[in-house]
Amino acid sequence: MIGRVHSIESFGTVDGPGIRMVIFLSGCPMRCLYCHNPDTWDPKGGTPMTAEDILNQYEQARPFYKKGGITVSGGEPLMQIGFVTELFEKAKKSGIHTCLDTSGHLGANADEELLANTDLVLLDIKAWNPERYRALAGGELRPTLEFAERLAALRKPVWLRYVLVPGLTDNMEDITELSRHAARLGNVERVDVLPFHQMGRFKWDELKLDYTLKDVPEPSEELTEQVRDIFRQEENLKSSVH
Repeated sequence: MIGRVHSIESFGTVDGPGIRMVIFLSGCPMRCLYCHNPDTWDPKGGTPMTAEDILNQYEQARPFYKKGGITVSGGEPLMQIGFVTELFEKAKKSGIHTCLDTSGHLGANADEELLANTDLVLLDIKAWNPERYRALAGGELRPTLEFAERLAALRKPVWLRYVLVPGLTDNMEDITELSRHAARLGNVERVDVLPFHQMGRFKWDELKLDYTLKDVPEPSEELTEQVRDIFRQEENLKSSVH
């Protein structure tokens, strides 16, 4: 099976445990206002590659990926579910740790075969309030929450990611509700509160896209820690919030 690969990062240290090869796939149904990879939106973009192409690259540097593995990101990797399933199945047969980085919006497409070969899910919950989610991401929250419940039922390890954007995702009541929900799931091993940044703005400019967050500041360290502390109030999350 052929996948459309936007790019490959050979030294990923934040997209799962250890040092990882991170494969960014082309295609995304979401239009997040803060997206720092809008150049991955086009499903016809990228370079055609096979699972073997990627795994051959991995094997050439396997000793380098200490306690790591491969992470498939995007874009939205579940737009290329057949390719990701094949890649993960072959990776697992080679003893490689597999990680899926997803918004969960297309989680209903993730079949049992894919999830059986997925060791970890990085789940990006962009907002808790459905209206805010829709305004921020251009999609619906419900599919992501349903996917989260499914992962919980399977006891599949999850790292929750939450991007903190001043004026958009800093509603403390919403964050409190999200933290309680994450704690109830029982399979969230880590929470990453990621401060919004402007580093992807130049890509919007290059693509002649309207970047509406150009005047939004990065969150202060105090605000970021305040949000992290909300998650830490949950007993089974408090030691895993970053």
